[in-house]
Amino acid sequence: MTHPTDSNVSLFERAKQVIPGGVNSPVRAFAAVGGTPRFVEHALGAYFWDTNGQQFTDYIGSWGPMILGHGHPEVIAEVQKAVLEGFSYGAPTEREVQLAEAILRIMPSMDMVRLVSSGTEAGMSALRLARGFTGRNKIIKFNGCYHGHADSLLVKAGSGLATFGASSSAGVPADVVKDTIVLEYNDIGQLEEAFAKLGGEIACVIMEPIAGNMNFVRASVDFTRRIRELTREHGALMIYDEVMTGFRVALGSAQSLYARQIAGFQPDITVMGKVIGGGMPMAAFGARREIMEKLSPLGPVYQAGTLSGNPIATACGLKTLELISQPGFHDALHARTGRLMAGLKQEADAAGLPFSVDHQGGLFGFFFLPELPTSYPQVMKTDGKVFNKFFHGMLDRGHYFAPALYEAGFVSSAHTDADVDKTVEAAREVFRTL
Repeated sequence: MTHPTDSNVSLFERAKQVIPGGVNSPVRAFAAVGGTPRFVEHALGAYFWDTNGQQFTDYIGSWGPMILGHGHPEVIAEVQKAVLEGFSYGAPTEREVQLAEAILRIMPSMDMVRLVSSGTEAGMSALRLARGFTGRNKIIKFNGCYHGHADSLLVKAGSGLATFGASSSAGVPADVVKDTIVLEYNDIGQLEEAFAKLGGEIACVIMEPIAGNMNFVRASVDFTRRIRELTREHGALMIYDEVMTGFRVALGSAQSLYARQIAGFQPDITVMGKVIGGGMPMAAFGARREIMEKLSPLGPVYQAGTLSGNPIATACGLKTLELISQPGFHDALHARTGRLMAGLKQEADAAGLPFSVDHQGGLFGFFFLPELPTSYPQVMKTDGKVFNKFFHGMLDRGHYFAPALYEAGFVSSAHTDADVDKTVEAAREVFRTL
């Protein structure tokens, strides 16, 4: 635990005077787990060091982008070269074209892609594009899925089936979310009811294939298949939010995994972020040509961004995609992540704790529950107090997991078997205290 002389404490006090809550993104504040956030001084490979000089094994990796670990020498070399050429031009560059081509080679569902600067921007733009393409207003999202902080997506579920949502954030007018329908994740019955009532008015369904903001919850194959069937039947678009899963769970992202189980499966629009920027502010959305050509300057759907396709971010993203495209990269990453999950599960079982785990590629989740949840209400049954004790116990031993039980975790190619084994050994000690 922190000590009054801890520099993290003094920095947090300073930060709270000039930054709301002392942080520039809410989950960093440790509000869910209590205590003082760690202020990072530097990072390398699978580790970061706080301002006290304490080393931590990093299992958040900037919330996903650092799939190669921190400070990969080949990525740094490309970024340094780009920096010397200029920070930003407000004009096209060859690297933007190269990155778009690289993404499209890997993602067969997309004929064209537009680069932006954040996942929120990409998700917001994808929704506007879907509405502009279909000429409809209503959208379906799922309880517990997070697609950025655009107004129409900050919605909590109503009380009945296919009810319209209510704003879950101050500053979002009721009129803005009146066309947002919130359903339970993995609930085919609700989905069918919504389309039966409103199918001709629905522009799109937006979903995460693996919901990473309720920890780690997979969309079932049947649920995914039914979304694809219903959207096609009713002329709506299926938006696949792969900001978190894109290039992390597999080279072809989550949609490549579902395509193995659903014949001909492809989403209409894909939203991507995190890994494609390699740690730089970068995101994208793409689709087949007829949809993307609705975007300005070709079509009537307006979208723009001064720093979109930033030359430093594209340099970082290009080298990252090149390195993770090497044969066997994701197989090794999946195995390393599986080693961590199996180890935690074994130690929790030995301590007599209800504990369930799941992982794919370099993405993982665990729950203090006897079985894996399939929806947000089930996730909410997790014992938050037990998780908080686990989090702080691991933090004290130098292992940094997400400071909230609702967040997925991340393993990089820089993590070694020895790193994982040390983490599991620490977890054994912590589990015995729970």
